[in-house]
Amino acid sequence: MKTLIRIALAASLAAGLPARAALEVFACAPEWGSLVKELAGERANVYVATTATQDIHRIQARPSLIARARMADLAVCTGAEQEVGWMPMVRNQSGNDKIQLGKPGFLEVANYVPRIEVPAVIDRGLGDVHPVGNPHIQWGPRQIQLGANEIAKRLSQLDPAGDAEYKRRLADFTSRWSTATARWAEQGAPLKGVAVIQHHKNYSYLFEFLGMRQVGWLEPKPGVEPTSSHLNDLVQQQQAEPARMIVHSSYHAPAPSKWLAERIKAPAVMLPATVGGTEDSRDLFAMYDAALKRLLAALGS
Repeated sequence: MKTLIRIALAASLAAGLPARAALEVFACAPEWGSLVKELAGERANVYVATTATQDIHRIQARPSLIARARMADLAVCTGAEQEVGWMPMVRNQSGNDKIQLGKPGFLEVANYVPRIEVPAVIDRGLGDVHPVGNPHIQWGPRQIQLGANEIAKRLSQLDPAGDAEYKRRLADFTSRWSTATARWAEQGAPLKGVAVIQHHKNYSYLFEFLGMRQVGWLEPKPGVEPTSSHLNDLVQQQQAEPARMIVHSSYHAPAPSKWLAERIKAPAVMLPATVGGTEDSRDLFAMYDAALKRLLAALGS
């Protein structure tokens, strides 16, 4: 009798608990964490390894990251050497066979999307050059959609029981993303042809989408901090190619942008590096909304 009571009590308690998510997902960056949540819903627990205030090129392979990677069924990263300084060590030290190279549980989104700024010559003397192109693909609406397609496929492969749910959520995301992309293109029309200086090449995909012109970078070489001589050179260049604004990301120190802005009389604009980079960029849709709002405000000023 006591055994029956214990069984009944256990069943009652279990019925009141939420079902365990089918998958544990390790997302290298907030944009992929946000996208996985869009596509998996409650079928995945998503751990995001970095934040929008961190330079993802310079993350350390901390024990806490290794511990979380050890639990993962799927790791979603950018690739294109974006995480080359830390993710290989995290992956290898985790001892998790599921997320090793070539396994279904390891996905680098950049392998499935077109990339821009692929260098013709690979020379590390030119700075932190990415040999397979610009890795900041989260700022390309087309790249996000293609990434969503591949992530949904991988979720279904790892969790066949959720296939119908993943397909339904992908279709819903695709519809909303297509509508939002058309809206961003329409709202961003005044930015077409506008000259801009970036701190780093974070937003090249966004500027290509909007038709903006990049006429300079605060970094003298990719990954090299701005120098006084280079900033002065940018001031001199304004006579030939005047910029309408200077853009830096949420993880960059604002001082170089402010210095240049004061001298060329153009606004300095901070954009979220990724989801969470500003208070109003809580997900991918809001991230694009926030960036466009800030760019248009700078143009109006």
